[in-house]
Order: sequence, then structure tokens, then C-alpha cells
Amino acid sequence: MSFPSWTLLGQSVLSGFFVGALYGLLGLGLGLSWGLLRTINLTHFAFAFLSAYLCLQLAVVAHWDPLLTLAVIVPLMFALGAGLHWLTERFKLTPFSSLLLTFGCMGIAESVMQTIWTADPRKLESAYATMKFKLGPLYVPIPELMTLVVALLVTGAAWWVLRHTDLGKALRASAEDAPIAAAFGINQRRNSFLLAGTCSALAGIAGVCIALSSSISPSQMYAWVGVVFAAVMLGGLGSALGPLVAGVIIGVSEAVTMAVTSPSWAPLVSFALLILILLLRPGRVR
Repeated sequence: MSFPSWTLLGQSVLSGFFVGALYGLLGLGLGLSWGLLRTINLTHFAFAFLSAYLCLQLAVVAHWDPLLTLAVIVPLMFALGAGLHWLTERFKLTPFSSLLLTFGCMGIAESVMQTIWTADPRKLESAYATMKFKLGPLYVPIPELMTLVVALLVTGAAWWVLRHTDLGKALRASAEDAPIAAAFGINQRRNSFLLAGTCSALAGIAGVCIALSSSISPSQMYAWVGVVFAAVMLGGLGSALGPLVAGVIIGVSEAVTMAVTSPSWAPLVSFALLILILLLRPGRVR
């Protein structure tokens, strides 16, 4: 094993920041749903990849700018997320039952995507794909930089809403003690639908970022489950800032591991962190 050059190491760290921001962005909605609604929503990953395919379709067929597709994708994912929450609420599912239900929905979504777009990997060739600039000896790709900026803005907005608005305080109160919150007049049903839809809309934003920066295939969404779960649990359930910080830590760790050893060792980083969290702080998983 030879130590990489400082330029390669610096480029790896920068790439780790970018992919870690994507982990955090994808984990934000999952963590809020899990922590505040007590719903383990695996369909979150299906919504993200469905959004990526819709972005690809609108960009290639209708010649839309990939960022403009958010105007369609975000409301659509909000509606799908609210509808799925209605289903879990209608049958009063436990967190474990919601895990099973959403895993089944994830498989259905994969089949639908394979039927429409086939199982072959696809890549969005947009005007942003070749855009980059040089920062000293390092290259900064514009799509990945856009993902980082979006992740920072969305995470900051989610943190501000949860901490400094009546809606955020009501959501946290309901998660802490639902009967007492209801006694004080908090409309838990309305707030839960709003939060569920927003979490799925966040998955839609993450999906567009995935389409901008990497190739996609329906089965690929399963590869994101372990690392995003690790980011959510390391960052804390129901936390707005935690998944982004944890995602960056995991992303940089994976990138440095790939640069120093080999790419096959990278998945060990996220899964090792996940196992350590489960062993040392099992209380994080409620």
C-alpha cells in the first residue's frame, strides 16, 4: 500500500464533502420522518430515484433545465409522501410495520421504474455535466458543488423551521409527548401530513441532485440504504443538522479510504460506523 500524493488526497477529501452532502440531503427527510413521525420510510429511497428518472425524462424529452424539473417533482413527491402517510395512519402501523410496508412499496417502485426505463444504467447529459473550475491544484465540478449548496440551504431551512417557528415547536412537542401536545390544541394530524409530504419532497430534491451528478438504475437505490441509515443514526433521529454533518464525516472517510487503500474497502466505513452506533448507543434507534 503506497501513500497517495497530497493532490490526490485533497481531491478525495473534496469529493468526500460533495458525496457526504448528498448523503445528508437524502438522510434529512428519512431522519425527520423516523424521529418525529415514528415512521421508518424506506420508500424515501424509491421517491429519490423516481425523482431522478423524472428529471432525466423531462430533461431529455421535454428539454427542460434539470433544475426547472423541481417545479414538478417537489409537489408530486409531496403528494405521494402525504398519501403514503395516510395509508400508515389509516391502519395505525407501528414503526416496524411501517418498515415492512415501505419496503414492499420500494420493491413495487423498483418494478415500475424498470418497466418504464429498463434496468440499464442511465446518465443525464446536461449542460452542467462538464462544468467545473480549478481551485489551486483541485478541480471542483459544478453539479457536485450545486448539491453541496442545496444541502446546506435545505438543512439550514429545516433547522430554522424546527427551532424558530410554531410549526417546528408543535412537531417536536408531538414527537415528545403526543397526548399532552394534543391537549394544548396542536393539530397533530395536519402537522403529520405536512411533515410526511415535506420529507418526501426533500427526497425529490435529493433525487434531482443524484441525476445531476451520477448514473442511475432502479436497483441502485438499495446501495444507498446502509450508508444513509448510518448518517441518520450517527446524526440523530429527528435532527436537521445531524445527518448532514454525519454524511460529510462518512463521505470524507470513504473517499480517503478509497484513496489510501482500494474502493472495495469504502463500504466498510459506513457499515462499521453503523455497527458501532448500534452497539454503543442503541438508544438512538427508537
